[in-house]
Amino acid sequence: MQPLIWKNVLATALTQDAALQADWDRLNAERGNLPFLSSEAVVLALKIFRKGGEQLLTAHRGDRCLAMLLLTEGRWRCHTFQPSQLPLGAWVASTELSISTLAHSALTSGVLPLCLSMSITQMDPLLAPRESDSLQNRHDDYIETAWVDIVGTFDEYWAARGKNLRQNMRKQRNKLIAEGSTLEMRVWRAIGDMQAAIARYGELESKSWKAQEGTAIELNNSQGRFYSTLFENAAALGEAAVYEYFFDGKVVASNLCLQRAGTLVILKTTYDESIKAYSPAFMLNEELIQSLFAEQKIIRLEYYGRIMEWHTRWTENRRTTYHLTTFRHHWIKTGANFVAKRKSRSATPMQLTDLAATAATTNA
Repeated sequence: MQPLIWKNVLATALTQDAALQADWDRLNAERGNLPFLSSEAVVLALKIFRKGGEQLLTAHRGDRCLAMLLLTEGRWRCHTFQPSQLPLGAWVASTELSISTLAHSALTSGVLPLCLSMSITQMDPLLAPRESDSLQNRHDDYIETAWVDIVGTFDEYWAARGKNLRQNMRKQRNKLIAEGSTLEMRVWRAIGDMQAAIARYGELESKSWKAQEGTAIELNNSQGRFYSTLFENAAALGEAAVYEYFFDGKVVASNLCLQRAGTLVILKTTYDESIKAYSPAFMLNEELIQSLFAEQKIIRLEYYGRIMEWHTRWTENRRTTYHLTTFRHHWIKTGANFVAKRKSRSATPMQLTDLAATAATTNA
């Protein structure tokens, strides 16, 4: 079998070269076909969130491109381009390749002469099954995530939910209706509806804890530009769906979703925290799932965020995403593991997942 031939160019090449974009989309379609990892979505993320110096690695065997990795290079290490807006690391590869073997091939090929380690971050075991650690490769847990299989009928699904959830949702609805409230879910899919839907999402988020941290969506900030453009582009392909819930004509909860090939991904969710007691986000989630069962077009609802207690009320399904780090030499891995262990002794549980991703920064 011919060896992989690696090339390293500036990541901006992906924003300009239609052939590179076509290769990216072909490989994405082969492994997962996720809408947020389309070349259009990744190029948009690059344009808005790149720090400068990002690189694109491509692997060829003969005239076939078999893998593409978008990397951010730091001192002695590199990792996949990973803005918080992308649930998974920015890479695509043929299913015929082992990702751990692929990663080590890239690191030792000569195209990354200053890197002692490389991490592929936030990997989904559905797309790349987790392999065993080796002398030069290490796999670290990232987060657990949840999903709902849209199989059978909604009545069957709902009967399998906990008694408390079913009773609480019924009581909340009955109480609101008795008070004369009008409850309604609306779904927006057209290009012309996206900017207004994103703006309403931002208004809800601006009243939440995210506003205090400066991470809320606004149409004139980087977050707003990214999501409004992403969803307009997706709407042009019939892949955007913004689900909103209304009390008396006022939006109280919103889910920003992308769909493709039978999978609906909830990228972001927010609700009016001033009426938290009425569970508007739960009401939206219930009607959203009910609509998916009724339409029979989606077979899988993916949350892709860190699993929370509330997720467990809606599904028992969970899996662990992970980071893969490959080291140029086994002794570098030994040193990085030693440093990570020392740091973890004083780390909180939330910090441990961050340590797993950054342990390779240490030059042993």
